[in-house]
Amino acid sequence: MNKVIGIGNALVDALAIMQDDALLEQLALPKGSMQLINRDKFYRIRDVASAYTTHRSPGGSASNMIRALATLGHSSGFIGKVGVDEAGEFYQSALHQKGIQSFLIKSDLPTGIASAFISPDGERTFATYLGAGATLQAEEIAESVYKGYDYFFVEGYLVQDHALIESALRTAKEQGLKVCLDLASYNIVEEDLPFFQHLVQNYVDIVFANESEAKAFTGKSPYKAIEEMAKICEIVVIKIGKRGSLIGRGEEIIPIKAVDVPAQKVEDTTGAGDFYAAGFLHGLLQNVPLDICGSMGSLLSAKVIQYIGADLPGDEWQTVKCSLNTLIDKYK
Repeated sequence: MNKVIGIGNALVDALAIMQDDALLEQLALPKGSMQLINRDKFYRIRDVASAYTTHRSPGGSASNMIRALATLGHSSGFIGKVGVDEAGEFYQSALHQKGIQSFLIKSDLPTGIASAFISPDGERTFATYLGAGATLQAEEIAESVYKGYDYFFVEGYLVQDHALIESALRTAKEQGLKVCLDLASYNIVEEDLPFFQHLVQNYVDIVFANESEAKAFTGKSPYKAIEEMAKICEIVVIKIGKRGSLIGRGEEIIPIKAVDVPAQKVEDTTGAGDFYAAGFLHGLLQNVPLDICGSMGSLLSAKVIQYIGADLPGDEWQTVKCSLNTLIDKYK
């Protein structure tokens, strides 16, 4: 079975559940966005959020995807950077509990914290203090780390460090890995569009994006965006919320229905896109058709938004695995 390694910001998610969106206005955080913050704002947010019910979990887009994929039985690895602190130990332990091979470089800075504010409709807004994660350097990643892996998954939040990400992608391609890039957030794409375009054109095989990220990348609506993006990489996935998703390969566009989740069951959309990617890759690694891959992604995405944090309870994972196996059996 193919092996997947990811690289991303090693963050601990601190999730605060809100009764309304007033706090977002107070902290000047656009709803649904991911804002990078400095240490001073992090301390201010931490003080304000202490009045709310909170939940802590390992986070970071690539890590969420890798942990889900490992739970589905795939050999996986993760590259990141953490502090020499309790949060770093918590993070590393979470990876090891999933059987993930961790390549965590240590830093004197604190482990990064992603403060996530969950609105009543389940939408999440991140204020992220990268801490140690922001200091990961290309020269700290040995070429041997990539050996034995077949796919390399990259979160778009790292793209702001051009030297790091281009070196990592180049090395992965030289060693024969397929490169997957998640565009991460519309504002990140807008701020660094020429470099994102350069990476996709020269290194990336599979792109994951949501509707707003695809528009930021192309300036176009989903169908037009996927037509354009499919010309420059092998596979493109655009998630379009309750309308499902689109998968593009060459001139082929495959619409995928979303799995319906009643509004009252949506607890937290954190990790929805990451779990979609995990489900999609779970199918791709088993050589099932793209429509089945998309259905697997939709299933996992629908499941994770019914729980707080980017993970599922153990009994729910068993139900998910049975459902995924049923999809595979129908194909075979």
